[in-house]
Amino acid sequence: MNENQHKPSEREKHLKQLLAAIPHNPGVYQYFDEKGTIIYIGKAKNLKKRVSSYFNKNQSGKLLMLTRRIHNIQFIVVETEQDALLLENNLIKQYQPRYNILLKDDKTYPWICIKHENFPRIFPIRRIVRDGSEYLGPYASIRTMNTLLELIRQLYPIRTCKHNLTPENIKAKKYKLCLEYHIGNCKGPCQGLQSKEEYDQMIQEIRDIVKGNLQTVLRQLRDRMMRFAETMEFEKAQAVKEKREILEHYRSKSAVVHSSIHNVDVFSTEDTGTCVYVNYLKVIEGAIVQSHTVEMKRKLEESETELFATAIVEIRQRFLSNATEIIVPFEPEFKLENVCFTIPRKGDKRTLLDLSIRNAKHFRIEIEKRRNLVDPERHQKRILNQMKDDLRMPVLPEVIECFDNSNFQGDYAVAAMVQFVNAKPNKNGYRHFNIKTVSGPDDFASMEEIIFRRYQRLLNENKPLPQLIVIDGGKGQLGAALKSLEKLQLRGKITIIGIAKRLEEIYFPDDSIPLYIDKRSETLKIIQQLRDEAHRFGITHHRKKFEKGLIRTELSDIKGIGKQTSQKLLLELKSVKKIKEATFEEIASVIGKAKAKIVYDFYHNNDATPDSLSR
Repeated sequence: MNENQHKPSEREKHLKQLLAAIPHNPGVYQYFDEKGTIIYIGKAKNLKKRVSSYFNKNQSGKLLMLTRRIHNIQFIVVETEQDALLLENNLIKQYQPRYNILLKDDKTYPWICIKHENFPRIFPIRRIVRDGSEYLGPYASIRTMNTLLELIRQLYPIRTCKHNLTPENIKAKKYKLCLEYHIGNCKGPCQGLQSKEEYDQMIQEIRDIVKGNLQTVLRQLRDRMMRFAETMEFEKAQAVKEKREILEHYRSKSAVVHSSIHNVDVFSTEDTGTCVYVNYLKVIEGAIVQSHTVEMKRKLEESETELFATAIVEIRQRFLSNATEIIVPFEPEFKLENVCFTIPRKGDKRTLLDLSIRNAKHFRIEIEKRRNLVDPERHQKRILNQMKDDLRMPVLPEVIECFDNSNFQGDYAVAAMVQFVNAKPNKNGYRHFNIKTVSGPDDFASMEEIIFRRYQRLLNENKPLPQLIVIDGGKGQLGAALKSLEKLQLRGKITIIGIAKRLEEIYFPDDSIPLYIDKRSETLKIIQQLRDEAHRFGITHHRKKFEKGLIRTELSDIKGIGKQTSQKLLLELKSVKKIKEATFEEIASVIGKAKAKIVYDFYHNNDATPDSLSR
């Protein structure tokens, strides 16, 4: 055998034996390091295929780091894929392995507790106690829970005291009536003034309200109101009617779709690359009764569908969901027993899905804002990485320089360059250029000149070059800039792009097809900011030249038209030629009718003054 041929280590031999013994059944696998610590837990429809895939293909990055640390493998075979999902979720919670998905959601959410006792109390609680009490929730929004509790207190006189209301204690009159009874918030069950049957009926209605079954409660209240009306008990009928109206108002505020959509879960995702945000909506009778979003950080190279599956199982367990229909944006790669997945294209269910998608996006934006306030450097790094990926760059664009040129009448060509460092303007790096070698209005030649002058100077002075050059213009200006980079032997060493203003197309060298970046992308926003800043800086340069009287134009010879008026016209209409061709109304919109008459008459021999001016 060749001495250089790789000899399997004891670890590799052991793993090979383990792999050979793994069955093709669904189940959960666990990876252990050399110390016997669980470092990763996963699920699979086919254990053998899934586990073998970690060792059969060329791995890179984090996956390679994981496989190098595996010294032992254990697996648990289960009956169905759903069982594997649930078991994986519970094991990850128990062991919290290093390489598993990081679920950024460690809050303790409140529940509504219906206490296990005679004449049950109802109150919020964060810790579940296994004492036979009923817990409804949890609630991701404390405000939502408090609103619901306030509605319950408004509708039902539930006791708040902690007395032990056993039949013996009530019969013995052990407790006295309190203030809550006298102000109408309690019916006095402690003194036997309210029957247990009546009280339990209230608890059942409250249970239905909390679970979102408002239609059932509304129907019961209507039946009770009609019975009171039939027996001429109009005051009681009116009290029930008022309760029903309060409940109707509550339902109208929370209903978003048709009430036929009953007991449905809605899940959507927002993938940022490093993590996935999953939003959950719980819908009962067309009303959203729960809303919650979690952030799931990637530890390895998990796909969006893998993270989505983990989130669905985790959230449904947490919120004790038994919905048999789940609305999703795409078909998950797993199945749940007695549950169907729906991908709506239109209608009320699509409305719900769109709402869930918006919730996930808003949650992501809010999280990023908070992190940016705490860590601005991280925010900058994220933007630079986004730009690097969008613009196909080999390095981060830590220094960006953007060029814009313009001229007045073709005779006073100037240019501006602005510099951004770490996606922020660096005013000390801004530069103005007076075009020296070009005569006449030749934007391409002007761009070629300023690019050559700028980077020849940086090379001569041995100063660092930018990672990205942005040219304000399309293919023509970009081509002119490239000529200068070729002369300086810099082509290919600096990423250069052009941005055409009309449709915000991004042009690359030697590529006739432009790139259209998402209008909401931070990359496009930074490029637009660069372009607009270069344009503003260039106009400032023109204005200063005007103020110093360095530019003299034909307008200077018009009696009654001063320097400031000339400046306004040239800045707005760009050249004397365009001023000559402009209509009276166009000129008047810039400098007013009186001065517009002087300019218009000067170029039109006093014979074409509009009638509107003479009136």
